[in-house]
Amino acid sequence: MATSTKPTRVHVVAGGFPRGSCAGHDIDYARLRILQLLQENESVMASVAGDFEDLDGWLPDSDLLVTYVAGPYPDGGQIEGVAEWLERGGRWLALHGTSGGRSVPMPDGRPGRMMSKARHHEVLGGFFLNHPPIRKFRVDVRDRDHPLTRGLPVSFEVIDELYLIELQAPAETRVLLTTSDLAGQDEAPRTFGFSYGKDTSVEPDGRTRVLGYVRGHGAGAVAYFALGHCHSPSTNIQPFVDASVDAAGTTPLHFHGPWETDAFERLLRNGVEWGLTARQAS
Repeated sequence: MATSTKPTRVHVVAGGFPRGSCAGHDIDYARLRILQLLQENESVMASVAGDFEDLDGWLPDSDLLVTYVAGPYPDGGQIEGVAEWLERGGRWLALHGTSGGRSVPMPDGRPGRMMSKARHHEVLGGFFLNHPPIRKFRVDVRDRDHPLTRGLPVSFEVIDELYLIELQAPAETRVLLTTSDLAGQDEAPRTFGFSYGKDTSVEPDGRTRVLGYVRGHGAGAVAYFALGHCHSPSTNIQPFVDASVDAAGTTPLHFHGPWETDAFERLLRNGVEWGLTARQAS
């Protein structure tokens, strides 16, 4: 006699801002890679959106939310829906630009723009300040005892955008990945990208920055990994790269960086598996 199992529902948000824009990322590539990982589990039924506009129609029945965005973020009502869903046991695997959001002019009239903190960042647990040009750097796996870091080495190298992330609730956050490869270089990122005031991404030791963490929310949890830049010739907006990538600073037209490393693929696989494990301790 044939049997059936209830599908595990996953909602994927992958898109840029303005709506339909790539916003400097190969969104199609990232979306495809995420969906390919989900397809490996035959019990998964995935829905896909380019932003958070119709989130309330998909999230209530979803077990896992996966986000890879460059600009879109859930607004006030949408993020409260996410917070309530997390409290009930939902899991959110947030990648790369999910820690960003809306940029605003500098308050003192100086040229440039800075990121604006919102309720979205409070629920996510991290806030993006800026990143220096694409560079090679070492990622240290601080916590190797969590399912999200299973199978990772003690450290690994990537070529990526090194995000400066301000933790929103450090005491409630389990840090998984860090880097110290910008130690003593606080001024370098200020000549590139967004502006910011004090470098609130650095830990009390003055060297270490968090690149991955997990944080509980009621019966649910959020996991965030800052890694994951990718672009194509038609989506690239990187004016130059660090000399650790190319001595002349020339930006590669095709860039999948961390997506082509065993360590990042392991992180993604672990993240999906973690997200599909219902109500397991985070």
